[in-house]
Amino acid sequence: MADMPGTLGPLLRAARECLAAAGVADPMLDARLIVEHFSGTTRTQVIADPEQSVDTGAIAAIDAALKRRILGEPVHRILGFREFYGLRLALSPETLEPRPDTETLVEAILPFVKATAASHGECRILDLGTGTGAIALALLSAVPAAVATGVDISEGALATAMRNAEELGLAGRFEALRSDWFAKVSGPYHVIAANPPYIPTQDIGNLQDEVRDFDPHRALDGGADGLGPYRIIAAEAARFLEAEGRIAVEIGHTQRQEVRDIFASAGYMLAGVFRDLGGNDRVLIFEL
Repeated sequence: MADMPGTLGPLLRAARECLAAAGVADPMLDARLIVEHFSGTTRTQVIADPEQSVDTGAIAAIDAALKRRILGEPVHRILGFREFYGLRLALSPETLEPRPDTETLVEAILPFVKATAASHGECRILDLGTGTGAIALALLSAVPAAVATGVDISEGALATAMRNAEELGLAGRFEALRSDWFAKVSGPYHVIAANPPYIPTQDIGNLQDEVRDFDPHRALDGGADGLGPYRIIAAEAARFLEAEGRIAVEIGHTQRQEVRDIFASAGYMLAGVFRDLGGNDRVLIFEL
């Protein structure tokens, strides 16, 4: 991408044309995110002062980022962060990139978290497979009386989650715990939340390139039928759940009945089904 323009408006246009020519799905959005991030500018500045000059270091960084995007790397991995539920979360190679669909889980369980905090003076949340800390931190940001433990088997993921908690001023109410599911957990909690791996092992190769090549496979692989983690949660969660507690899990859009059956056989009742923005079944809430 030789000779990128040195002023903001033409630079953004050139970046968009470059991504569009490479067949990137949303070249306008990705170009804007890359140019604004690496030039330290805002959308307003682009509109108000398109002739603003951009220094050569920023242009080089933008050029490098565009090359990475053309090779298939997701734009938020290049930026190093993703917005989730209004929070800016740092990403790392060991974390899934939080998706808007997972905001459905936050919205689904939030009324219960608020009600519990109001009636008990606190709400204790366990976030299994916390990754960036997205679910736990979104709930903590919305409910000042909530506290959360984020569990992950990956040290790198836990370091990222803790960094995010610190950056958001939530570290005082967030604990990062290295554990293989419930192995090191001590309860009880009012809410157990999880966006577990739920892709059948043999289907991982068929995922979108951006997911298959850049999200950690350990955070995707749900075993032979994609349901292994739900069996673990259903079998073990009761020991760590308050009497009136709730379990909220994200599911693959075809897994509603199978996941419901797994929890039913462990004695749980379905307390809610929530759909994502695309109208797909996405979150199930259970109670004992």
